[in-house]
Amino acid sequence: MNLFERISINQAEELINSQEALVVDVRDPNSFSQGHIEDAVRIDNANVQAFIDSADKSKPLVVVCYHGNSSQQAAAVLAQQGFEKSYSMDGGMSEWALTKPVVSGE
Repeated sequence: MNLFERISINQAEELINSQEALVVDVRDPNSFSQGHIEDAVRIDNANVQAFIDSADKSKPLVVVCYHGNSSQQAAAVLAQQGFEKSYSMDGGMSEWALTKPVVSGE
């Protein structure tokens, strides 16, 4: 049984805009600072537990990586931690950045 769903960048954008989905980015700090989805939170092994402890697990969670591969594992792990709706964004930031807005900096 999958604990998460794979969604397209358009579905992710819809969740973010209509349901105020939480967005987590699992890329490295440099890639994140060069461009990420607005209001995304970068998580890694150092801060993932703090994120889990403080996040509203009833909101949809969209997990983003470079191309949509590592986000699948992260979405599954976060779903196991109590997030009710966990999604992995297919295509990752490489696809999102082609047609959607990105912000730079931390």
